[in-house]
Amino acid sequence: MFKKPRLLAGLLSLTLLLTACGGGAANNGAGENTGNSAATEADAEGKTKIVFWHGMGGSTGEALDKLVDQYNQSQDAVVVESSYQGAYDETLTKLRSSASGEGVGADLVQIFDLGTTFMSESGLIEPMQTYVDKDGYDISVLEPNVLAYYTINGSLNSMPFNSSTPILYYNKDMFEAAGIEEVPTNLEEIIALKDDITSKTDAKFPISIDIYGWYMEQWFSKQEEHIFDQGNGREGAPTKVAFDENGCMEDIITTWKKGIDEEAIANPGREGSQGQFVAGEAAMTLASTANLRQMLDEVGGRFEVGTAYYPAVNPEGKGGVSIGGASLWMIDSGDEARKDATWDFVKFLMSPEVQAQWNADTGYFPVNTEAQETETFKKNIEEFPQFQTALDQLHDSSPESQGALSGVNQEARQIYEAAVESFFGGATDAKEAVEAMASQVNSALDIYNEANQ
Repeated sequence: MFKKPRLLAGLLSLTLLLTACGGGAANNGAGENTGNSAATEADAEGKTKIVFWHGMGGSTGEALDKLVDQYNQSQDAVVVESSYQGAYDETLTKLRSSASGEGVGADLVQIFDLGTTFMSESGLIEPMQTYVDKDGYDISVLEPNVLAYYTINGSLNSMPFNSSTPILYYNKDMFEAAGIEEVPTNLEEIIALKDDITSKTDAKFPISIDIYGWYMEQWFSKQEEHIFDQGNGREGAPTKVAFDENGCMEDIITTWKKGIDEEAIANPGREGSQGQFVAGEAAMTLASTANLRQMLDEVGGRFEVGTAYYPAVNPEGKGGVSIGGASLWMIDSGDEARKDATWDFVKFLMSPEVQAQWNADTGYFPVNTEAQETETFKKNIEEFPQFQTALDQLHDSSPESQGALSGVNQEARQIYEAAVESFFGGATDAKEAVEAMASQVNSALDIYNEANQ
C-alpha cells in the first residue's frame, strides 16, 4: 500500500517559499508534463505499464526518450511512459505536492542529488537495495564514488543515473599566448594570473564564475570541510550548520570577492559565465562535465578547449569533488508487478551499452564502469578527449568527498546564492553574509527535523 509520508506538509510550504535552481545540467528545453498516471493493471496489450517522471528537457530529454523507446521495443512485458515534469527542483516539488494527496502518479522518479535525504526519509520509496539483494545484482560494476553518495546506512536507496562533476574549462590558445604552462589548481592561483592573461590576450578576465550553490558546496569538498554537523549529515540527521564555526564559508566568499574586486573574476550573476568563456571574454570558467558537448559546439573550433580538475579555494585544498546530477527512485506503489517492471527498466538503463550511449548523447559520465569497454564509449572519448578529465577527477576523489546530506539541501543552496549576491553587491560584509546563511539554514533544519520527528 502507498504510505503517505509524515513530513510533507511542512516541507512543501518551505519549498514553495524557497524554490531552488536546477541541478548539474541545463534543463531549459521544451517539454510538457503530460499528467499521465501509472496504470494499476497491465495495459490492453497485456504489458505492465509504468510511469517515469523525469526532469530532462531539450536535447537531453530527447536522449532519454530515445532510451525509453529502445527499452519498450526490446521486450514485450513492460511499457514505460516517460513524463517530463520540469527542471530538477520542479520535479521534486511536484512529487512532494502529489504525495500529500492520494498518491504519487509515477513508479520511477528522477530526483537530483539535493533531494536525497528527503526521498530517503519520505516514506514514498522502495529502496533499490531491496531489488539489488533480491536479484543478486552486482553493484561492484558501478562507480564507487557515485554509489557512496546515494548509499545511506549501508543501503542503496536510489540508483545513480545521470551523474556529473564540475570541472575547469580553459582556453588553450589564450594560455599559450599568455605563456601559462600549468593549469591553476585554486582560486588564488587564478587571481594571480590576471596581469598575464589580460595584457597578453583579448580576455577581460582570467575566469568567469556563476553564483551557483553547487560550486560553493564543491569548495567545501575541495577544502575537506563540512557544511553540517553530524559528519556532514552522514552520521545522523544534521541539527545545525558547521560552516559558521569552521570558517570555510567565509574563506570561500572572501577569496571569491577578492578576485571580483581585483577584476580577476568576472561576476555574471547566477548565469552567464559560459557565454563569457565562449565569447573569449574570460580565459576560464567552471561548468559541469555534462556541459562539455554544448561548450564545444558553441565554441565551434574558434579556439581549443581544455579541461582540468575543479580548482580549490587555496593551496591547502587537497580534497576531491562530489557528484551532481540525479538518481532514480522507485516509488513504493504496493503493486509488486509494477515494482518488478520498474526494476527491469532500471537494470536496462544501467547496462554498459546504454550507459555508454547516454554518455555519448549527453556528456554525463557512465556510471557502469564496464561501459568504458564498449566501442561507443571509446569512439566518444576519441572524439572528445576532454571528457577523460571527468573520469580521472571522479576516480581521484574519495567517498569522503561526497558532499553533505540534509533534508534542506535544496533550500540551503538558494540561501547561499542570495547571501552571496548580497555580499558581492556590498549590502553585507563577509561575516554578516555567513551569519545570515547560518541563521536561515538552521531555521530550515529546525522545520525539517520537527516535521520528521
